[in-house]
Amino acid sequence: MSFENLSVVTRGGIHTVTVKRPAKLNALNGQTLQELYAAIIDASGDDKVRVIVITGAGDKAFVAGADIGEIRSQSPVEARRFSQFGQNLMSMIQSLDKPVIAAINGYALGGGMELALACHLRVASRNARLGLPEIKLGIMPGFGGTQRLVRLVGSTIALELALGGEPISAERAYELGLVNRVVEAGELEEAVQNLAAPLTKAAPEAVRAILQATLQGADIPLEAGLALETARFALCCATEDMQEGTGAFLEKRAPQFKGR
Repeated sequence: MSFENLSVVTRGGIHTVTVKRPAKLNALNGQTLQELYAAIIDASGDDKVRVIVITGAGDKAFVAGADIGEIRSQSPVEARRFSQFGQNLMSMIQSLDKPVIAAINGYALGGGMELALACHLRVASRNARLGLPEIKLGIMPGFGGTQRLVRLVGSTIALELALGGEPISAERAYELGLVNRVVEAGELEEAVQNLAAPLTKAAPEAVRAILQATLQGADIPLEAGLALETARFALCCATEDMQEGTGAFLEKRAPQFKGR
C-alpha cells in the first residue's frame, strides 16, 4: 500500500510509520488521518509485525498538531466529523493488541500530543516539546486529549496544560509520567529500537493479555479488572508459548516463542 503523507517500513518485526509533511511540521490533515488509519489497520493484521512505531519526518516535529488551515474552513458539522474520525483513530491505536511506541522527535502539539497519548509507550528526544495549545486558537482538543491526559496525570495537571496552552519540555513530561524515556536527539532511534526489539521476541498472547488487562482494567472497577486479569492469565496458560517459556526458564535457555 502506498501513501502520499506517510512512509512505512517493516524491519525485524518492527513496523515504523513516519508522518511526512515537513513543510507543515507533519500536521494532521484529513488525508493524513485517513492514511494513518489505513496503515495501522494494515499492520495490525500482519503477523510479521510485532511492534508499531509512530514518528515524524525530520528533526523538528513529531506532529505539530492538526492542520489549522483545514480546521478554519470547516463548518460545525464538518468539524464534528473531523473530531470523531480523529478520536476513532486514536482509540483504535490505543486498543491494538500490539505495542505501539511514539518516537517523539520534536514538537508534539495538539493533535500530535493526542496521537502520542494514544500510543502505549512514548520515547522523547530532549528537544521535544509537548502541549495542547488549542485554547490559543479559540478551540479545544478534539482527538481525545482532554480524556487521555486526565487519566494519565489527573485533573489538576491536565487542566493546567489544556487551559494554559503552553508546551512543556521532554524532561517535565517525564516527571509527569507522560513519556517513558528522554534521550538525546541523536539517540532516539536507537532508544526506540532497544525498547521495541525485546517485544518482537515476546509471546504474542502474553503481550495481548497485558495490554488488554492494563488498559481496559484502568477504566473499570477493581474487582472487574481482577476478573479480567484472571481470564487472560488462564488463556495464556493454554498456549504452547507458555509451555515453551516455562520450560526454557527451568532449562536455563532463551525461549523461542511461536505465537501458538
